[in-house]
Amino acid sequence: MVIEMIFVYVCIMGMFALLFILSWREREKGVFRKMAAYLLHRQQDIRQKHAGRGKNWKRDLSRRKLGDKLKTLHPETAVPEQVKEYYLAQYSMILMVIFLGDVLCLAVWGSARSSPLLMDGNYLRRNPYGGGEVPVGLEAQIEGAGEEIFAYLVEERKYTQEEIDVLYMEALEQLPAAILGENEGFDDVRKDMELVAGLEGYPFEITWESSAYSVINMDGTVDNEELTEGEIVTLTAHFHYEEWDFEHQLYIQVNPVLYTAKEALRNRMDELLAKQEESTKNEDKMVLPDQVDAHPIVWREIIEDSSGYFLMLVFIAAGVLYWGHKRELDQKLELRKKELLLDYPEIVNKLALYMGAGMTIRNAFLKMGEDYRKQERRKKRYVYEEILIACYELQGGRLETEAYDHFGRRCQVQAYLKLSALLAQNLRKGSNDLLQMLRQEADSAFAQRKSLAKKLGEEAGTKLLLPMMMMLCIVMVIIIIPAYFSFMM
Repeated sequence: MVIEMIFVYVCIMGMFALLFILSWREREKGVFRKMAAYLLHRQQDIRQKHAGRGKNWKRDLSRRKLGDKLKTLHPETAVPEQVKEYYLAQYSMILMVIFLGDVLCLAVWGSARSSPLLMDGNYLRRNPYGGGEVPVGLEAQIEGAGEEIFAYLVEERKYTQEEIDVLYMEALEQLPAAILGENEGFDDVRKDMELVAGLEGYPFEITWESSAYSVINMDGTVDNEELTEGEIVTLTAHFHYEEWDFEHQLYIQVNPVLYTAKEALRNRMDELLAKQEESTKNEDKMVLPDQVDAHPIVWREIIEDSSGYFLMLVFIAAGVLYWGHKRELDQKLELRKKELLLDYPEIVNKLALYMGAGMTIRNAFLKMGEDYRKQERRKKRYVYEEILIACYELQGGRLETEAYDHFGRRCQVQAYLKLSALLAQNLRKGSNDLLQMLRQEADSAFAQRKSLAKKLGEEAGTKLLLPMMMMLCIVMVIIIIPAYFSFMM
């Protein structure tokens, strides 16, 4: 990457350090909540500074809608406090995700550079015997000729001729047991042999030749079904290691290709690298060429740094969490609406029951609110919370008609709006048929609740369809696989 990602990570960490210092005096508990509170205060200052200019009307409208949703869910708490807590939780969560993601990116960046292969500018570190090749990316800055990038494999340290001689004698002793397979000896071969391509612990590549491929193939397959008498087959093993082997001849005619100046320079660089590799193959280090065609070369290792992708994932995760937090609020509102609809028949039935016993509408509301408030370990029910607020309004001196109108509007459900309008109209105009109307409304509400329960049951059945299909597939696999193997056997 053109820009070293470490600068991005350090800048992000520096921003968090600065934010930590600036937010130290905030009264919130927790480092990230302090930072979130500081950002909210700065955001509020900027909004007040630009107040009246007509630039932030969309943001103000969004905040008002958010306040209405939160008030609907928690009417007992002041809206400004709920909005503040909502943004504190959202901002602190996003800040925590970005901070932890930045720490992870720094760790990945450091891990990628913990063991560099390029040392002192022009030495490549080799693996010891058996360590294998090491891929390395190199960038050569050539004065007057620009930059060249190489994807190079640094081979492991090679054996010397004396070491190869000792290993070869040991490999010959191990070879018979390795290739006999299930046969007892070379004088009685009846089953397939195992013509291995190498011996574990030895650096040789082994290839095979057979004097009779119709009898013993190169892979060790023995074809002795048509033999009438024993036949001697000569197997030839070729041990290859670097330039050392028994027999190996290749005749290839290669015609030269016309190269451009840049391609010729690249080929020259490849030749120099191959020459240096050849001259230092018995050493612990490989010396890189310092010039090509009188042009000095500056080498720099290309390190595969994947930490930038982690940072991208971090910001994506933060965005998903931000979107999910907003969606969670809408889901809570939908659940509240369903709960209100399910509780509506009970509320209407209680009103009809209490009024049938001689209570007024006011006393019926106060009775329902008092019973709900006195419950031990009560589970929160939105409709009773709204009834409690209506009771507080009535006890505070608000007119009954206004209290019932506010109750219906706070519920934000058509059924409760209808009920509140019915109660308020009865108080304004007076009617002797209110009890009968409430009983009819209760019967209608119970019928609607049955329909709603049936609909919810169908939705639950649809949601269970995917797990049921998965269980069916698992059961089929459990049944079919044993049956298949028993049939094959």
